[in-house]
Amino acid sequence: MRHRKGGTVLGRDSAHRKAMFRNMVTSLLEHERIETTDAKAKEVRRIADRMITLGKRGDLHARRQALRVIRSKAVAAKLFDELAERFRDRPGGYTRVIKVGNRVGDAAPVSLVELVERADS
Repeated sequence: MRHRKGGTVLGRDSAHRKAMFRNMVTSLLEHERIETTDAKAKEVRRIADRMITLGKRGDLHARRQALRVIRSKAVAAKLFDELAERFRDRPGGYTRVIKVGNRVGDAAPVSLVELVERADS
C-alpha cells in the first residue's frame, strides 16, 4: 500500500526528480509560463505555489527556504519583490495548468503551467 506517499515518481530516482523540479520551478518563476507534460505540470504547480507563499511571507527564514529550491538569486529576488506584491491579496492558487494537446514525438499529454496574474496580461 502506498498510503500517505505524496507526489509521483515519474520514472526517476529522487535526486534526478528533485533537480528537475527545482529547475522547472526556477524557469516558471523566471518566465511565468512553461510547457511540460501533464504529470510534471501538476507536481511543479505544488512547489511553485509553495514558493510564492514563501515570497509573500518575506522574512529571512522564508528567503533561505526558497533559495533551497530556486536555482537563481535573480529569480529569488523577483519572487520576493515583484511576485510577492502581485499576489499579495490572493489567498492561494497562484498557478494554472492548461492542457494543450499531445506531443508530436511520443504523444505524451502536454500542458502549459503559468502564473495566474502574469505581468504582460
